[in-house]
Amino acid sequence: MSNNTVKRAYYIFTQPENEQKGENLEQKYLRRILISGLVSVILLLIIVFTLPSTVLSVSALIEYSVIVALVIFLFILLVRYFAILIMAYLYVNEYTFSDEEEISPFVSIIVPVYNEEKVIRDSIKSLLNLNYSNYEIIIVNDGSTDNTKTICESLVGIRKGKFSDVRITLINKENAGKATALNTGIAYSKADFVLCMDGDSQLMPDTLRAAVRHFADERIGAVAGNVKVLNRKRFLTDLQALEYIEGLNMARSAQSFLRLVNIIPGPIGVFRRKALEEAAFYSSDTFAEDADVTLKLLSKGWKIYYEPTAVSFTQAPATLQQLLKQRYRWTRGIIQSIRKHKRFLLNPTINFGYTFVLWTMFYEALVWPVMNIAANAFFISAALVFGFSNLLFFWWAGLALLDMITALYCIAVEKEEFRLIWYAVLYRMVFILIIDICKTMSTIEEFLGIRMTWGKLERQTNTAYTSISGNL
Repeated sequence: MSNNTVKRAYYIFTQPENEQKGENLEQKYLRRILISGLVSVILLLIIVFTLPSTVLSVSALIEYSVIVALVIFLFILLVRYFAILIMAYLYVNEYTFSDEEEISPFVSIIVPVYNEEKVIRDSIKSLLNLNYSNYEIIIVNDGSTDNTKTICESLVGIRKGKFSDVRITLINKENAGKATALNTGIAYSKADFVLCMDGDSQLMPDTLRAAVRHFADERIGAVAGNVKVLNRKRFLTDLQALEYIEGLNMARSAQSFLRLVNIIPGPIGVFRRKALEEAAFYSSDTFAEDADVTLKLLSKGWKIYYEPTAVSFTQAPATLQQLLKQRYRWTRGIIQSIRKHKRFLLNPTINFGYTFVLWTMFYEALVWPVMNIAANAFFISAALVFGFSNLLFFWWAGLALLDMITALYCIAVEKEEFRLIWYAVLYRMVFILIIDICKTMSTIEEFLGIRMTWGKLERQTNTAYTSISGNL
């Protein structure tokens, strides 16, 4: 009897509160209806009073559509741009004030080579100059047909490093691609951490020390390095130097703020062996093995960090044909990697961060290039046919100014060459447009299933990086 009395009393006590909540909810809905109705009346009055003075014509409709399209495109561009810029700034701020624990585990440096006779000696020389004492170098000759094998054999043995003796080992194998060469070197290594690079890469002295300290965090599966262009002082390679600084490294900084770097670059990546084992190492079924292994690491729940002082200089294509061949392969390889992991695109419940990375890669590889080409074609056509040349000029000038400001920020952060800032004038409207056209054609051919070959960048004799590194 007493229990029933208590229940009834509770009901009587809570009923007025529920009624009051219902009244508040009704007032809230009524207020919304009144406000939306008032706004609708105002908009209707504007249309009624302005319609008689509105001149409807084909040219006017085209003019309005150009303006609307321009505003929408600029809005998307600016949101994308400033989202990357803000997260990159937050990362730099976090990085500046962070205090990482110094560790020095044994590291195996894997150097896959194929016809690298012009550059391999300088690459190994840079490795012997590292400010680190606990490492070895494993060269994997992937069936080179030039003098690479002979040069590598002359480097084998115990060599004098900066702080200790360094063992250099050579493994010769039949040509089967970079992925198999890296896997061969990793399988031979007994270290818990491996640094994977390209045969032409030249590492700065602090690269390894700066990268391995992040593995004090057990969640970190890999560290992406900072790739810079070695063969500068040419128009096309200087544009790529700016692209690496502004377009690639700034994006990696933003991604690193979330610990979700989407591509560990081939010229410099340091891995926890356990993470590579869980990801089943490198695969040969795409033309972008670095993108594929990164996605596999993320799918296993590993975090990936970007270390800006782990610098690797690499040779960039010196001709337009070589550049387009490189970006053609990159684009098709990234699309192949996304298709391999497509089941995660529509199921964020498995791994939300991984799904987010896949969608950003999908947008950057497939959506944005088409949008950029279409917008440029539309605005240029409107300018030529309907005389909107002034509008087109201010549009281009505004984007160029935005790129120059961003380039200034990125170059200042990385203590780079300030002469590269002026290339920002042509960066977006010329260089990026050409790259996006190449990306679009690559995407079409990938979905059509047109056969492609790997292709190899023609190497030049390495230029000493001391003049560049002096500015870092």
